[in-house]
Amino acid sequence: MANLKLTVDEMLTTTRAVRKRLDLTRPVEPEIIEECLEIALQAPTGGNAQRWHFVVVTDAGKRAQLAELYRRAFGTYREMPIAAGNLFQDDPQRAPQQKRVMDSAQYLADHLHEVPVLVIPCLEGRPAESGFIPSVSMWGSILPAAWSFMLAARCRGLGTSWTTLHLVYEKEAANILGIPYDDVSQGLLIPTAYTLGTNFKPARRRPLEEVLHFDQWD
Repeated sequence: MANLKLTVDEMLTTTRAVRKRLDLTRPVEPEIIEECLEIALQAPTGGNAQRWHFVVVTDAGKRAQLAELYRRAFGTYREMPIAAGNLFQDDPQRAPQQKRVMDSAQYLADHLHEVPVLVIPCLEGRPAESGFIPSVSMWGSILPAAWSFMLAARCRGLGTSWTTLHLVYEKEAANILGIPYDDVSQGLLIPTAYTLGTNFKPARRRPLEEVLHFDQWD
């Protein structure tokens, strides 16, 4: 296991969505996943309810079934206007970056079944059918724990990616994994593997002055 000894700032700015640089041939020790999840359990939670569960999928057959659901959803997504490759097509600066993102996403869709560990954070309950605040509160509970898992993984030489496309077929995924669909919601799916190299850098983002608003939106 690698201990990268990153500073807090390095950890926060270099935990990337890793797709093409996942090592698809190297097994991940179960105890490393458990270490990362122990850290994730310390994440803040709305109302201190902590109704979290984490389904860790290593079985090759189940990974293949989940990957097939993911690929089906990705095939629809890539044609949508919001798909990474379709955004900012007229922007000469951002279009190349978005194309790289889409190529990377396609690679993950093609190889998801080969990723040694798939982690699915779950939350007891189902989203409210109506009402913005209840849904925000619900997802605001599990998502910090998922991010904490990804940060802990980064420090141990593991790469992860935040994905939600399989949720298009959440019920089918629940059937594959024995998750009680009516009582437990899946929040996302995190492909997890050792990385090919550990030298990740901060991503190019919009300048702070373009997104910062003090006291009012103007």
